[in-house]
This record gives sequence, C-alpha cells and structure tokens, in this order.
Amino acid sequence: MEKKQFQAESKRLLEMMINSIYTQKEIFLRELISNSSDAIDKIYYRALTDDNLTFDPDNYYIKVSVDKGNRTLTLTDTGIGMTREELENNLGVIAKSGSLAFKKENEAKDGHDIIGQFGVGFYSAFMVADRVTVTSRALGEELAYRWESDGADGYIIEPAEKAEVGTEIVLNIKNNTEEESYDEFLEDYRLRSIIKKYSDFIRYPIKMDTTVRTPKEGAEGEFDERVEEEQVNSMVPIWRKNKSELTDADYENFYAEKHYGFDKPLSHVHINADGAVVYRSILFIPETPPFDFYSREYEKGLELYANGVLIMNKCADLLPDYFSFVKGMVDSESLSLNISREMLQHDRQLKMIAKNIESKIKSQLKSMQKDDREKYDKFFEAFGRQLKYGVYSDYGTHKDALQDLLMFYSSTEKKLVTLDEYVSRMPEEQKYIYYAAGASHTRIEKLPQTEMVADKGYEILYFTDDIDEFAVKMLMSYKEKEFRSVSSGDLGIEESEEDKQDETETEGSKELFEYMKERLSGKVSNVRASKRLRSHPVCLSTDGEVSIEMEKILSMMPDNPNVKAEKVLEVNVNHDVFASLKASFEGDKSKLDLYTDLLYNQALLIEGLPIEDPVEFTNMMCKVMV
Repeated sequence: MEKKQFQAESKRLLEMMINSIYTQKEIFLRELISNSSDAIDKIYYRALTDDNLTFDPDNYYIKVSVDKGNRTLTLTDTGIGMTREELENNLGVIAKSGSLAFKKENEAKDGHDIIGQFGVGFYSAFMVADRVTVTSRALGEELAYRWESDGADGYIIEPAEKAEVGTEIVLNIKNNTEEESYDEFLEDYRLRSIIKKYSDFIRYPIKMDTTVRTPKEGAEGEFDERVEEEQVNSMVPIWRKNKSELTDADYENFYAEKHYGFDKPLSHVHINADGAVVYRSILFIPETPPFDFYSREYEKGLELYANGVLIMNKCADLLPDYFSFVKGMVDSESLSLNISREMLQHDRQLKMIAKNIESKIKSQLKSMQKDDREKYDKFFEAFGRQLKYGVYSDYGTHKDALQDLLMFYSSTEKKLVTLDEYVSRMPEEQKYIYYAAGASHTRIEKLPQTEMVADKGYEILYFTDDIDEFAVKMLMSYKEKEFRSVSSGDLGIEESEEDKQDETETEGSKELFEYMKERLSGKVSNVRASKRLRSHPVCLSTDGEVSIEMEKILSMMPDNPNVKAEKVLEVNVNHDVFASLKASFEGDKSKLDLYTDLLYNQALLIEGLPIEDPVEFTNMMCKVMV
C-alpha cells in the first residue's frame, strides 16, 4: 500500500502540534473522546431529518480498552463513522475539521453543540503514541477503511473489515524514555481519572472493562476474578438539571465532589443564561478561605467547560479579583477557544459572561446580607478584607459596586454594621461618618481620641484591618457623608460654651506650647490645646491625609516608602498635668523638658508606636519618682 504524505507542510505543522499546542499529554484522551462524542451527535442530528433513521440512546457509547502486553490503548465509538474520502480529508489534511463543516451545514437544525471545530485534536494522539490506526465504517456503507500513520512521515488508507458502523482508534503507546514515562496511559486508574477530569459530562456513556474480585467459596484467601463493563462518566451534569429537581444537599455534594473546599458552601447561585451568550453556571460562596487565600500562591478562577468538556481548571478572566473567593464552574457553547482548547480567545462573549457573573455574585451577597445576616456576618469575617481591597484597588474604580457590601464593627451596636445602617442612625446635626483605627476593638475603645465623639453620642466605626483606612480614603464619602477619623485635626463638632471658655483660658499658654513644639522639633508638627480629650492628659492627632495607622502599615512594607503622618501633640488643659506644665514653664525649664519628653513618649505608647529610646524613657520615669 502506497504511503501518502500529509498536505500543507505537514511534517513541520504536525511536529508543532504534537510538541507545542498542548501543555499536558493527558489532553489527548479528552480530544479523542470529544471526537467520538461528535461522531455520535452526527447520527442524532441526521435522525432529526431522516425518517428512516431512528436514534436510540441505549445503542450509542464510547469504549476505552487497554492491552498492556501489546502496549495499545483503543477507543471505540458507535458514531457515524467515516468513508474513505472523509478519512482522506479529515485525517489527511491537518487542521481540517469535519465537525466544523457539519456544524455549518446543520446550523438550522440546532447543531451548535458539536465540540470539535479545529481538526487538530486527533493529532494530539501522537504525543503519547508512535503509531495510530483508525478503522472506520460510515453509516450506510458496507465497506470499512483503515487509516494508519506513525506520525509526520505520512499515512496509508486501505480497505478493512468492521462489522458495525462506527470508528475504532488504536494507539500504540510509546516506550518509556529517561525523560518521560508513558506507562501511565496503560493504567486503568489513570485513564479513569483523566476521563472523570475532562470528559465526565460527555452526554454518551464512556465504558471501560474492570476486573472484579470476589472471595472463593470454601477457599479462604482465594478469589475469583471476572471482567465487567463499567460506565466511567456521570453523563448528566448537575448544571443541566432543572433547579426545581435539586436540593441544597445536591449542591453541597457537587461542591465536595469537585474539591472546591473542605467546608460547606454558605450559598450558591445556579445560572441558566439563554440571551446573547448561552451558558450555564453554578457558583459557590465558601464558608472559610483556603489556607493560601491571602498569599501570592493563590489562584482564582472558575472551571470552564465547553459543552460539558473541561477546558480550563481555573479561568481567572471570569472573576474580578474582589470576588476571587467564589468557586464553581461555567459551561458554554458560545466561547471562542484557541486551537488547543486549553485557553480562551479574549472576546466579547467572555466579557459578557464575566460581567453577568459579577452581577449575580453581588446580588447573592446583597440578598444574604438582607435575609440571612448571621450567614453574611460569617462570610464577611472570612472574605470582607478582599472586598475592601477591591474598593481600594484600581484607583477606586469598583467602589460604587462594593460599598454597600462593606461592614465595620460599631462602637454602639457592638457588632458589624453596614455603611447604610450607620448613616440611617446618624443624628441630624452629625456631619461625618466617624471612625477610629487600631489593632483591636479593645485597644480602640481605650483611645483618648474617641472621647469627644463618644460623649456626643455619635457612633464610631472601628477599623482593625490594615486595608480599612486606605479603602475609606478611596471611598471619601457614603451617601454624601464624608469619612472622618477621630484623630483628625478637625472633627467638625460644634464647640460647647465650656470648650470656648477653655480656649480663652489657654490663650496665654501659646508660648508654653511653642516651647514644647521646639523641644519636639522633627517629631511633631505642632503642640496645641486639645478639644477632644476629657479624662486623658495627652494624645496624638494628625493633620493631612496620612494617619498614624497608615504610617504603621506603610512602614512594614518591603519597599518602605518612609511616609510619615503629620503628628500633633494635643494636651488636655483641664487635666492636672497641664498645671504642672505651666508651673515648670514659669519656674523650671529643665523640668518642663522632662515633662514634655514623657508626655510625647506616653502618646507614642497609646498609639502603639515604638518609643525612640526605652532606656532613656525609664530613666525619665525614675527622675519623676525621685
């Protein structure tokens, strides 16, 4: 039999496909099974218009068989088969797809979910096989033909014997090399795992022989073995079932089976979209974050299927970063895949699906927040930080989409509250949304800076995440109410008559504060009488956009930008300490220096900032005690 050469610069093209297009060798089985599924689909579509042809699903299947002795892997299908001309055209011309041609011819008959459209998937077999033999008998034909090739050198086509309509593909698996082991593709368990991973939802049964061992009667320790044919794939995916047929337990089982997490999902979203882009999706909101969620190693993304065939394990383009905690899958027949079907072309359909998914996730979270607050609180404790990063990132592009999902601990409610709930409780005269930042709720409650705001009966939001202040700086306001730190220079609170009187009484103390400011030159930008302190003698406040907490966070970054807050030392003129400061200013400047240094270091400690010289600080304390 004369060997024919592949068309279209075949040798170089086939080498490229075998070695470059696919990233994983196991993909070959997905491609061959998808081709077999297409072949069965073609009979189904033919039956729609041919009254002489009936389609009984029980008669159609794909069979995978292994012969370890001869190192062969065989795939058999009961599909439409190929004539000699089709073998010549489809297998002899690289990148010519019979499925694509069939799809174009049958678009009017709903032939849109044919899988193979590139004509290259078949050649992935040469990644693991040094010879491929295809024996096929076409529907309505008496003769069968065999196509055989050992790779880029060409192929032969000759008549063959085959009793049933369909196609048989025999792969002679390569011998192992020092770099590669091909034995895995002759192991039943490995083949089953590949089928379950990529082809579990092919709509026709995928069968394999399995050896069943049963104890022999009357012979302890001995077993009888028999071979049984077993269906490997589950065929009907959960996302193609009606929502009314499914229970929460069904979704939880699917979540566990797909290894999305060891927890149970807090909530799920089942989408059936039939608009401009047709797709199905099941999305899960987990209960707990993965151990690496807030690390660089974490990979976001949804599983992506094309007509039930797994294309990508994690398609990052389907999720925005701020919803990267979402798990689940998308199955679509509208996507433009690249030639290997392992990656997507970045097209309009993909963006439309991603935008719709984003909207569905937000709606689900809002619904959970409204209807099941306990569950939403649990979610926010786990993933709220990611939402705050979403507000801050991309220069606040997504803040309007996310601000209603944010929650912070409330000084009055003693629990997490939304910004909307905070604003709805604001007294009419309150100008700002007040917040205080610190390491913990307990630490914040003790901050001297909170006294004036708390005395007015105003609610304070506690910021304990490192991202909190950065996020609200990007938000700037919520429902026309600006955010204001309790440590900021201007709290926007009307002075009481008592405060005005105190201010008059301290007019003569300007020289004292100027002296203290000079003493603390380079450490604070100003020293002034405090309007916010009630029981504490001293505190630090800030002028400008950078707060003390923000300074702490920025200083811990690997590329420390050395950004400093503009600190102000505030002194409570109603505290006994102030009288001591005035007396020392008038009679003993060295004592005033000591008091000034002590008060400054005390203010640093209150803020959780390191004091510059702990030994000197303890010496100063001793001087006061003597």
